[in-house]
Amino acid sequence: MAAALPLVRGFAPGAAFAYRDGRAVPIEGFLSDVAQLARALPEARHVLNLCTDRYRFAVAFAAALLRKQVSLLPPNETPDVLARLEAHYPDAYCLHDRAQVPSSLRSMSFPERLGATAAGAARVPELPAEQPAAIVFTSGSTGQPVPHPKTWASLAGVALAEIEILRLGERPGMALLGTVPPQHVFGLEATVLAVMQGGLALSARRPFYPADIRAELAALPRPRALVIAPAHLRVLLAEPEDLPAADFLLCATSPLSRELAEQAEARFGAPLHEIYGCTESGGIASRRTTAGAEWRAMRGVALRTDKQATWVKGGHVETEVALADVIELRGGGRFLLHGRTADLVNIAGKRTSLAHLNYHLNSIEGVQDGVFVVPEQEGEAVTRLAAYVVAPGLSREALMAALRQRIDGAFLPRPLHFVDRLPRNQTGKLPRQALAEFEAALARKAG
Repeated sequence: MAAALPLVRGFAPGAAFAYRDGRAVPIEGFLSDVAQLARALPEARHVLNLCTDRYRFAVAFAAALLRKQVSLLPPNETPDVLARLEAHYPDAYCLHDRAQVPSSLRSMSFPERLGATAAGAARVPELPAEQPAAIVFTSGSTGQPVPHPKTWASLAGVALAEIEILRLGERPGMALLGTVPPQHVFGLEATVLAVMQGGLALSARRPFYPADIRAELAALPRPRALVIAPAHLRVLLAEPEDLPAADFLLCATSPLSRELAEQAEARFGAPLHEIYGCTESGGIASRRTTAGAEWRAMRGVALRTDKQATWVKGGHVETEVALADVIELRGGGRFLLHGRTADLVNIAGKRTSLAHLNYHLNSIEGVQDGVFVVPEQEGEAVTRLAAYVVAPGLSREALMAALRQRIDGAFLPRPLHFVDRLPRNQTGKLPRQALAEFEAALARKAG
């Protein structure tokens, strides 16, 4: 392992590191901002980086590295999650760019103005490879968030691995617009670390509504890419407005149907790739969704299967990790996904996964969003499934008829609930607790 790794690489003098407020921020400006902020940070071991502006997040993240402070990156900002962070990391402070701070930790506002950029070439700092860099947390989709420490070597390594497998080196200076927050592993790797290690440029904004996504993407110079969660992409494509041309599309956080990928490629005029991974390992594989179902592992990453699980290690994955998915190894670093281990259901002797059912539910024309769930029932055997669906233009009969064409009758949802929205988080996932609270609220309303 290298003794030290650069904070950034791949930037020519004067190259854009970011686009913010209608202007390009050169790499020299970024490095100057990082150095100045690093000098202003308080003494601490941990920092809770809650900056919403992606450029400010990147500056704060890099400044913390220079001060050997570990960035805490929670999956969300619920009072429960923030209270847990405060209890486990009492020395931490909150660095933010907001009018109101959601945490009761001692806080520091991101400076509105940093000093002028020094003339001449900026020195690129180098950091010890083994330096603790961040603590990321699982999303809570399968229970309470769990912390996972990351070294600078693992974070820089996953960025380089993604750059290589996605061939982003062939698109120097490409501007990346992300709809996912930088505090999430996918957002961190794809919209911050890939920029720092690949000579790319980030957009400071994180648009949410389709009109904002279209406007922000159109404002960026070519080549440009959209980094987006499948749930956000589905909503974006549901609108009839023309989409700005893109040069690259990248998705992660949940399975993407081939139909949706084909629609996205046709409307944006760009190839769409997916990243597969988890919080524990980071991204480990990629595929072009329209080209087939197989995933290809990144350089150095090896997978093995035993009776308990499929395990991954190697490359940037420093500690062997058990994956939460049912995986079929194909050899040569290629594999298929068959849904999450916890999602497997057996009804009347027939087996499937909730991921498989959700895939088919969301592939029905007119369905904007939908999810299958296992209702609480006595005993361990699953006897029926329920589903929640956002499909304002479909009748119950039409939706059930379409499902019968796609899935075995044993798995048809009984009951099927039509709702206005699902409680997805910022990355488009449905955390278990949020879904349980959503179901309980609907039950109270119906009662």
